[in-house]
Amino acid sequence: MSNSSILVVGGGFSGITTALEAAEVGHEVFIVEKNPYLGGRVAQLNQYFPKLCPPSCGLEIQFQRIKNNPRVHFFTMAEVVSVSGSAGNYTAKVKIRPRYIDEKCTCCGECAKAASTSIVDDFNFGLAKRKAAYQPLLFAFPMRYVFEADKCSEQERKDVEAACPYGAVNLEDKERTFDLNVGSVVMATGWKPYDVANLENLGGGNFANVVTNMQMERLAAPSGPTKGKIVRPSDKKAPKRIAFVQCAGSRDENHLNYCSYICCMASLKHAAYIQERDPEAQIYIYYIDLRTPGRYDNFMRKITASDQVHLVKGKVAEITEDPGTRNPIVTVENAVTGIKGKTEFDMVVLATGMQPSIAGQGLPVHVPTDGDGFIIGDEAAGIIAAGCAKMPLDVMKSAQSGTGAALKAITSVAGR
Repeated sequence: MSNSSILVVGGGFSGITTALEAAEVGHEVFIVEKNPYLGGRVAQLNQYFPKLCPPSCGLEIQFQRIKNNPRVHFFTMAEVVSVSGSAGNYTAKVKIRPRYIDEKCTCCGECAKAASTSIVDDFNFGLAKRKAAYQPLLFAFPMRYVFEADKCSEQERKDVEAACPYGAVNLEDKERTFDLNVGSVVMATGWKPYDVANLENLGGGNFANVVTNMQMERLAAPSGPTKGKIVRPSDKKAPKRIAFVQCAGSRDENHLNYCSYICCMASLKHAAYIQERDPEAQIYIYYIDLRTPGRYDNFMRKITASDQVHLVKGKVAEITEDPGTRNPIVTVENAVTGIKGKTEFDMVVLATGMQPSIAGQGLPVHVPTDGDGFIIGDEAAGIIAAGCAKMPLDVMKSAQSGTGAALKAITSVAGR
């Protein structure tokens, strides 16, 4: 018998869009998300195109739609271990990690005050540390703390449990698995920043004042580690000379062969962040080609009209560091003048590319991928790719992709 329910693997913007579009025409939908919250990479942004809205703007609307629709079920801190069966009749085995804090949580923060273990904060891309008990982000959905009890001593676990005035800390929480029976599977597993450790000529992540484009997003975010102040990680001083290095690992046969689509626009957006905070800061953008599709071309013209923004056509060959000042030194050949030189900056931002999150990992379901790890999907089998799991996309196009994936999944289960 055919099953009309749909599994969405990944709770980022495209996955949420897929789930809501399908649920609002009558299908039961299950979202499985590995993080403790829904929202994916969008939740980590300071602002996103086209309106330069904060992420809460779009996500909170989606979260309300989820709350109001009983057909949408979601599981966080969860992953799909395996998928068996065939189109119209799949069985997905789902594993949920213990959160150690249950639905009684009011986000009062007493558990975090009682916790003493500090952990590198992945949400802020290593720019800060957090407690073992923490709120993932200010507008987290579900709005509940997480306690990484397995990283704490027995005494700390007891202290955190005792600190909660609502009895929400459950130290008996265990990993659990269960099966979901669905008719179609949408893979919305998203993307990850390309690992700068691979970019040895650009410092390999070893220079404090060479940051990635996603780290810049967190520096600029009011909820970020510096409360929205863009400062050098080494000494917390505001940089006066900043360089942006485009195609850091992209369009390179040794790294990512493809253009990651959003990097040029992201760097121009970051230039706008800097200009808002310090109109006198000098900004240099080193690029191969500036790709600003469609209406984004107007944004590029607006930003680059400033006398403080300098476009330099040329690929950066190397970044070194002055050991005294910790200033990055950029070596580049200007493709227009043919002059090769070195320029010192206060901070450098690497426009690292988008890599599919599942790159280098096994998939729980048999589905074809391309040579770069993006999911092609198998629509005949009812397995659909959505968002940046399929190709590099911005937020708007990820939402459009999610809508398209919902239609394909609905068509798949309706046709069985």
